[in-house]
Amino acid sequence: MRGVVIHEFGPIDSHEIEDLPDPVPGPKEILIDVRVIGLNFPDTLMVQGLYQTKPDRPFVPGRDAAGVVSAIGDEVTRLKVDDRVIAQVRWGAYAEKVAAPEDRCFAMPEGMDFIGAAAMGTVYPTAHIALMLRGQYSEGERVLVNGAGGGIGLASVQIAKAKGAVVIAGDITEEKRRLALDNGADHAIDLSIDDLRKNLRHQVFAVTDDHGVDVVLDPVGGDVFDGSLRALAYFGRIVTIGYASGRIPEVKAGYFNVKSLTMSGMGLDMHFRLKPETVDDAMADLFDLYLKGKVKPAVTGTYPFEQFKTAMNLFGERKTMGKTVLTI
Repeated sequence: MRGVVIHEFGPIDSHEIEDLPDPVPGPKEILIDVRVIGLNFPDTLMVQGLYQTKPDRPFVPGRDAAGVVSAIGDEVTRLKVDDRVIAQVRWGAYAEKVAAPEDRCFAMPEGMDFIGAAAMGTVYPTAHIALMLRGQYSEGERVLVNGAGGGIGLASVQIAKAKGAVVIAGDITEEKRRLALDNGADHAIDLSIDDLRKNLRHQVFAVTDDHGVDVVLDPVGGDVFDGSLRALAYFGRIVTIGYASGRIPEVKAGYFNVKSLTMSGMGLDMHFRLKPETVDDAMADLFDLYLKGKVKPAVTGTYPFEQFKTAMNLFGERKTMGKTVLTI
């Protein structure tokens, strides 16, 4: 098989596709013939050695793949050969075949194509768990989604709207804000303006009758997080998902006392490891919402596998919107 191989951490353009032995599924693993690969921002960090997880080298990067089960290992109970599946692995997806733990794979519903399936990995369960479990969302609440035109952001917009929220989408360009509005957001705010610490709150209050928001889903960090904290209503919750801005924010604990606020973090791999039932429940609900037409991945970029560098570099250029995938 062919796969992207990371021998040493380095710039995206320093890595290549190589010929590799076909993987063999071990106990509780399935072998997948990959059809489509879903790209995620953390993939770009991992190959450069900038992500908190640093696999032993050499390794194949990539979290999300959709394809067909071609072999199963011992003790596999839920899936069988020829099943169409979504895999959400820690790494290994940027290849023509991947051996994946069965508990990180999900049978695709009828009518879902491989492109949509690959795009529905990682970001959708992350957004779902962030909103429903970590954010303790209740129907009808006001939800601010930052980076709303990106992968996690757009998934969050769709899920929150499907759950009955008033959704406010924050992003840096008109094009990205328009995409979020087209995917269900009720309002959009500009995250490119000066002094977000003050002006983000003013924009939020202007569209919430000075109420503020009940939940913030934030994959951006930095000044956006700082401003979002001030836009929360009493008893509001902010979920920190990632730091696309490049700065991990720091906050004073006393600020949370003033309005009885709550902050929580969201890491999908921790849920897979310690609370796998939460991921199973999220995926089951997401498939149900998909079949009802309430969520649908917005794939805005499709590239052949050989152009993985071009596709990955879009993240660093902040040109990605929705989901980007590679086809094999």
